[in-house]
Amino acid sequence: MRRLVLGCGYLGLRVARLWQAAGDEVFALTRSEVHGAAFEQEGIRPVRGDVTERGSLDALPEVDSVVWTVGLDRSTGQTQHSVYVEGLKNAFDALRGRARRWLLVSSTSVYGQNDGSWVDESSPCEPKQPNGRVCLEAEQTFWRGIEEQRGVTGHILRFAGIYGPGRLLQRVAALKSGIVLSGRPDAWLNLIHVDDGARIVDLASRTNEPNGTWLVVDDRPLERREYYVRLAQLVGAPNPEFEQLPQLVSASGDRNKRCSNRRIRELLGVKLAYPTFETGLPHAVGQSG
Repeated sequence: MRRLVLGCGYLGLRVARLWQAAGDEVFALTRSEVHGAAFEQEGIRPVRGDVTERGSLDALPEVDSVVWTVGLDRSTGQTQHSVYVEGLKNAFDALRGRARRWLLVSSTSVYGQNDGSWVDESSPCEPKQPNGRVCLEAEQTFWRGIEEQRGVTGHILRFAGIYGPGRLLQRVAALKSGIVLSGRPDAWLNLIHVDDGARIVDLASRTNEPNGTWLVVDDRPLERREYYVRLAQLVGAPNPEFEQLPQLVSASGDRNKRCSNRRIRELLGVKLAYPTFETGLPHAVGQSG
């Protein structure tokens, strides 16, 4: 199969490697000559372009499937809306009639529940934070793009917080320095190890399920306190301290909900390599050294 990764970074590169290992021909959009050269060394075919510049996307190839894993590079001065929404529109325009399956990596930030309740794919999306509102608009843009093309299928993958090797350095430094952590220690965290996330994207790219939206999260939410205490133990840092906040005030915005992965387990047959942070966090720390 011919595959295209839009946003070949922390998650997208792992997806590209899985596809390549399966014998697929993989293309990756990049703005960087350096990254393009690195992709070529791995056998991934780079395409120079920028999703925020429609004219730069004319060289995108015809493919069987495309995954959108574009992140915001704050150094460019661009807004989330210009990248996630306008950039997605540009990609659909450039690939109209040349991609049969689309996968959009979105975020659980589209949910606004802040009372610790459980959410799944049927829960209402009423985000309170700007990031969540932009992600929800991107999802709406995605479905319009799918509906405007005959014979095209699409899936939205709402990712929880992605963690893994190389993603813990700032948190480890903060813990070792003894910085008092902001936010409620009892607020819920929802996580997914990056390797499991990549495998789920791969499964979604091969499923015969109709268009749908799926939550990508591991088996067990955990409180922030539990996460940081365990991370501190793994890196030899002192026990973390948290700001004393009123019980009804959350410094985490709308990030206090528990996400269910029942749907991906039932429909995609997902078997996680790191079903909870108890196994995933030691791996991430061990591979980050």
